[in-house]
Amino acid sequence: MHLSSQDSVTQETVTSVLSKRMTVLLTAIFLFYTACGELSDYDSESIRSAMHDSLLASTESWDVNMTLLEQGHRRIMIEGSYAISYNDDERNETRVDGPVYVQIYDSTGAMESEAWSKRAIYHAEDREFELFDSVRVETVRNRQLFSDYLRWAERTDRITSDRFVTIITPTDSISGSGFDGRTDLTDYVITDLSGRVIVD
Repeated sequence: MHLSSQDSVTQETVTSVLSKRMTVLLTAIFLFYTACGELSDYDSESIRSAMHDSLLASTESWDVNMTLLEQGHRRIMIEGSYAISYNDDERNETRVDGPVYVQIYDSTGAMESEAWSKRAIYHAEDREFELFDSVRVETVRNRQLFSDYLRWAERTDRITSDRFVTIITPTDSISGSGFDGRTDLTDYVITDLSGRVIVD
């Protein structure tokens, strides 16, 4: 999978810049103290920890437009007003603030669904997106889904939610919790059904 990003403004965060300066300063202090005498275990560990923290990579972007490609085909496109990416030992993710707009494509590159939310998180290692707050999905087959949370897994091409969801199709409306389904909303399961309305 390939991640392509076109941002109007991309810059390192102030934290990263300060961290680089802090690394240089701590290295100088470390060298000074080792030249002048022995450091206590506590001082050595404090300097080592601060140097490790300063090596964490983070990047900020505004007016974000990211596209994930698989074998030359678009799989997902996401737009947002602001994003910050973290890449360290514990996480490799991009947090996008909204309004967030998403397009999901099928394996041939044709658009399958669109989604809107207030914020999103992309987990690069798992190849998954999480959408939060006022999530709305519309498919090319005129089906809609509403929820406060959705997770899209690129590997399985499925969306899931453990929260309350409402699905509206041309013929009925279904609500409940515990959703698992295809991204085009043609095949899905709602674990705890709480209502169904047939539309004439």
